Amino acid sequence: MSTEDFRVLAVIPPMTQLNTPYPSTAYLTGFLRSRGIPAVQEDLALALVLDLLSSQGLDQIRERAEAIAAPDRSEPVTHFLAAFDRYRTTIGPTIRFLQGRDATLAHRIVGRDWLPEGARFRSLDVYVDDEGGDPLAWAFGALGLQDRARHLATLYLNDLADVLRDAIDGRFEFVRYAEQLAASQPDFDPLAAALSATPNLVDERLAALALAAIERHRPQLLLLSVPFPGSMYAALRIAQAVKAQHPQITIALGGGFVNTELRELSEPRVFDFVDVVTLDAGERPLLALIDHLQGKRSQQRLVRSFVRDAESGAVRYMNSFAEPDVPFDQTGTPTWDGLPLDRYLSLLDMLNPMNRLWSDGRWNKLTVAHGCYWKKCSFCDVSLDYIARFEQASSATLVDRIEAIVQETGQTGFHFVDEAAPPKALRALAAELQRRKVEISWWGNVRFEKTFDRELCQELAASGCIAISGGLEVASDRLLKLMKKGVSVEQVARVTQAFSEAGILVHAYLMYGFPTQNEQDTVDALEYVRQLFEEGCISSGFFHRFACTVHSPVGKQPEDYGITLLPLPPGRFAKNDVGFVDPTGADHDAMGRALKKAIYNYMHGIGLDADVRSWFDIRMPKPTVARHRIAKALQQVA
Repeated sequence: MSTEDFRVLAVIPPMTQLNTPYPSTAYLTGFLRSRGIPAVQEDLALALVLDLLSSQGLDQIRERAEAIAAPDRSEPVTHFLAAFDRYRTTIGPTIRFLQGRDATLAHRIVGRDWLPEGARFRSLDVYVDDEGGDPLAWAFGALGLQDRARHLATLYLNDLADVLRDAIDGRFEFVRYAEQLAASQPDFDPLAAALSATPNLVDERLAALALAAIERHRPQLLLLSVPFPGSMYAALRIAQAVKAQHPQITIALGGGFVNTELRELSEPRVFDFVDVVTLDAGERPLLALIDHLQGKRSQQRLVRSFVRDAESGAVRYMNSFAEPDVPFDQTGTPTWDGLPLDRYLSLLDMLNPMNRLWSDGRWNKLTVAHGCYWKKCSFCDVSLDYIARFEQASSATLVDRIEAIVQETGQTGFHFVDEAAPPKALRALAAELQRRKVEISWWGNVRFEKTFDRELCQELAASGCIAISGGLEVASDRLLKLMKKGVSVEQVARVTQAFSEAGILVHAYLMYGFPTQNEQDTVDALEYVRQLFEEGCISSGFFHRFACTVHSPVGKQPEDYGITLLPLPPGRFAKNDVGFVDPTGADHDAMGRALKKAIYNYMHGIGLDADVRSWFDIRMPKPTVARHRIAKALQQVA
């Protein structure tokens, strides 16, 4: 079979974002086409949600919900059944509104008497003023009609997701679907049991959608891209359905989850569903696999690929004939051809203007550079390819790709999905965009390093930069040094101020529970964060709990960080997070609740004058950070 006759279908399994396609299939499809290989793509995550959230889908959900005895129905299910006629009437128009195809419906939605309102709408109660006024007036004012309606419509969809979870599949979520079956799961048994169980409505609809895609495209090779553990169960359900009906199709599994958690895979049962599992950047392994399937190379010459031996049944890793990766500047231009760009849902979950970017709007995803130029942070998987192999493309190549994508999609919004976009590359990119007079809006992730001075931030803003995210992590100079972050709190303050003064929104990734972090470190960190919000340096942030991974410096040299690792449970499947004992003994669970509550309020401009200790339910020490430390640091360089 010639390369031109060898068809490849790349699939995004549920669940990923609903506002824009996950970019892996766009990257691979564009690359394969650049090599003359017919490749197409499907987003079954979006397709599944649109199938379930339709009038016919709601009919099927009601049928299952009514089979539950009344005393056993949850509050969301009871409300759904009671208001079913209104849900069925409103679901189609609401979906069209969120797809941007019926803007005038906003007037009915904001009236608050058209959509049925379930438990998720209680979140609005926190915004009601003392006089019982409009709960969203503070966020949207007298206008803001479209945004207000999209927020209400998003709550409506969240209510329906709760119904799906309670009536159909207890693992259902719009993002982290059944992730507990896969995330850091050493044993394949939970996934095997779930996959052998009688299919529920979600499984049935996913299988039908997958088989319909196979009939449309008739591929010889099916690629399942699994970026998160919350996509693994659905990916294997897709594979299960395809294998049952089309056993001649080769199925390959790859993606971010595979690259981090399945690096030591030895579980043969995985290969009851798929034929090949590839690691790291997919271009070279796919070229080798296609050559093998066309009889041009032996199985032994596959690249970074797990297979099951036909004779022994054991899992074997094929990489004996190591071949160089395809250089980043030769991977081709991503293509979104074949994806229904007009059917994605613009959701508005968080009202913070920076946070909304993750779920609001259709962004073209693009990478400025492969890997991380810093690759020193001790909490990061710096030993893995997606971090360790740093490669850049020229600014001319990047703008060529940008222009091609804009021409294809008709949309000028870009999310640069780098681990940390290099400042020199961003400066060159900004200059090239302006030289060619290419007008786009873009945002991405950076390190808050001193290179981002006022001049560079203004240049980036002029090129279309609207928002930046970056890691402040523990907001403690002692701990930032321990984690080899390469920045200080005061430096972060100056850099984020420079971005903010250029009109660029700033999001800070924050961390708690890092080795040796104690109560004093935590309360001091929150005081720094409060001051950064108070001074307008950052507009949003998120605290996440530190997790030690086996691929990070902390996981590899725990003694350097004052901790002892707990033994990993035996298993032949996933391996990533590893437990540890920190002799500091701080109650990070209790502190985490307070940190998340505080930052949620700070993002809405609430509580910035309060003593940071007031957020905690446990006794905390007084901050050692002077109350105006950040303001004084900023004045010194003003």
